[in-house]
Amino acid sequence: MWLNLFQLILAIMLISLILLQAKGTGLGTAFGGQSNAYHSKRGVEKVIFTLTIICAAAFVIVALVNFRL
Repeated sequence: MWLNLFQLILAIMLISLILLQAKGTGLGTAFGGQSNAYHSKRGVEKVIFTLTIICAAAFVIVALVNFRL
């Protein structure tokens, strides 16, 4: 029961972090439009990117543990 709740919280966090990352991009840049794609991440952008990776890894681990139970 608590594992399902934790997985739900992780899913909501992951969706929120992904939406925060995609905030500044448009459909034109998603399909190869002109943009500065090769810039280094700094500040809040880097923190959100790192948190997204950590949250995704935690979600996969919790899903695998939940599957085994």
